[in-house]
Amino acid sequence: MSFPSPQPGAERLLSELDHRRLSLLVGAASTAYKPLQDLLDTAELLPSPQLPADVVSMNSEVDVLGPQPGQRQRLTLCYPAEARPEQGRISVLSPVGLSLLGRTVGEAVSWQAGHGALGSLCIQALPYQPEANGDFSR
Repeated sequence: MSFPSPQPGAERLLSELDHRRLSLLVGAASTAYKPLQDLLDTAELLPSPQLPADVVSMNSEVDVLGPQPGQRQRLTLCYPAEARPEQGRISVLSPVGLSLLGRTVGEAVSWQAGHGALGSLCIQALPYQPEANGDFSR
């Protein structure tokens, strides 16, 4: 299976609410959150009602396809305290979670895990996005 090339420098869209909440998370932590801070510093911000329905935001359910045939799964992008990787609930602070935030359906994402291995996924669908469902306060 061949994915479209990831665009590591591509600008990402975030809702103002996600930006505000994630900024508080980063502000309360050490420099361990530098990759998230970098994303927050460069993201294009939109009011929640204006965020396109195909953009991964916090609490979105994301159908992804891995590089191997049959590697389809549904992930939910969540805050660290709600993460349960075995249930597909992925923290925004994880390499996978951070690579998904602000990306759109059809995009390929990639990341480098702490032990140096490279990972990649292709975003296939967004069965649930809070903003598209009128949930602007989650």
